[in-house]
Amino acid sequence: MPTPEAVLVLNSGSSSIKFGLFEIGAAEPVLLCKGLLDEHEDKPRLTVKSPAGETLFDKQRASADTDGGHLFADVLGFIEDRFGAGSLRAIGHRIVHGGPDYSAPVVLTDAVHAKLEALTPLAPLHQPRCLAPIHAISAIRPELTQIACFDTAFHHGLAPPASRFAIPRRFEARGIRRYGFHGLSFEYVARRLAAIAPELAAGRTVIAHLGNGASLCALRDGQSVDTTMGLTPLDGLVMGTRCGTIDPGVLLYLQQHERMSVEDLQHLLYHESGLLGVSGLSADMRELLASREIAAREAVDLFVLRATQQIAMMVTTLGGLDCLVFTGGIGEHAREIRSAIGKRLAWLGVRIDAAANDEGRERISGEDSAVEVFAIPTNEEQVIARHCVAMLRTGSQVS
Repeated sequence: MPTPEAVLVLNSGSSSIKFGLFEIGAAEPVLLCKGLLDEHEDKPRLTVKSPAGETLFDKQRASADTDGGHLFADVLGFIEDRFGAGSLRAIGHRIVHGGPDYSAPVVLTDAVHAKLEALTPLAPLHQPRCLAPIHAISAIRPELTQIACFDTAFHHGLAPPASRFAIPRRFEARGIRRYGFHGLSFEYVARRLAAIAPELAAGRTVIAHLGNGASLCALRDGQSVDTTMGLTPLDGLVMGTRCGTIDPGVLLYLQQHERMSVEDLQHLLYHESGLLGVSGLSADMRELLASREIAAREAVDLFVLRATQQIAMMVTTLGGLDCLVFTGGIGEHAREIRSAIGKRLAWLGVRIDAAANDEGRERISGEDSAVEVFAIPTNEEQVIARHCVAMLRTGSQVS
């Protein structure tokens, strides 16, 4: 059996890294296996599974081995053992912030890496986690091509007024503008929608990526024209531990009267707010929906209210709504949230079919709905794999 050509995709989260290995010989990348580098525990664990969910590899390292490189060496070693030496052509990375310079995937060089590290203040929770694997893999396999794919790229075409803050223009000239995030997810869902309902994809769509991180994207003819996140991943919807849109005066008050430092505020806004802050119980929507605590219900109600308010904001940008799509961990799995949002949007003509919603069908709008409603699972790794294949086939080298 010939050795397959493959790309490895790494999708770094706050305490774990999802990955997928894709064969790239066909027109569309084909998943060979998927896995998780889980650093939640004292002893980090690597688990690899087949596309069908069969466990192919499971290894837990001693805490003394957690210098970063060992885990990636395990991944690369598994790939060579199972699929053959020389099978891996490139590694693709999800990078949260690309700033003003990167509107498309780019081959990682020292110069590119330095520019991406300089963007850390705009995504302090995410950017270091995205860049850390690049360091580790470069030390192990410096000859491997590594490619950065950006969550901001899908929104790169945002134009004023949607891209603009109402602050002096000298700051906009320095790159302080609305960038938007979750672009790889929005790109996947937009492509899927175009495949199943091309007439809708050509119209006015709002995609709701609802998860621990959450944002909306308004699309016209498949292109992003507005989104709820801005310069950083803090803005917009209520999230697991992030507050979303907040009166700037609250932050000034906390600095002036609660004597909070910049570091204190950063920790508050990224780690202590959102569903966790309001409920005082959990950042996990599943736990809140199962809880009988009043504070849990209040956190869920705020999440739904803010989501519907900001969907209406996206509809204002679009001048109407033809299609609403739910995606992300909450959007795909929490039927109660989809139903609650649908009820609040009844004035827009949104009607969700209860049976379709409960069964988790792809199309969940009722026959009498003026807006088509879908729940489409996202796949950021597949998008990154496509971008890597395109770069390998064209021989693109961007510095």
